[in-house]
Amino acid sequence: MKVVNKDVEEGETKVVNSRYSIVMATAKRAREIIDGSMPLVHAKDGEKPLSVAIDELNCGKITVVGEEEEQ
Repeated sequence: MKVVNKDVEEGETKVVNSRYSIVMATAKRAREIIDGSMPLVHAKDGEKPLSVAIDELNCGKITVVGEEEEQ
């Protein structure tokens, strides 16, 4: 959660308050990779889509957006 909330200033609302949100976001991104989206980070041969999605999140290539922000 620290990685996702690293750019949030003190006193501001955190982007993610639960690990569940992070799990859902990386799972959704992994499904996109499985469906043919190109990875946003260098992926080794045979690396699993979920591992790639986690690397993307850790590198700041994808962000977790709250449900109210999606609409």
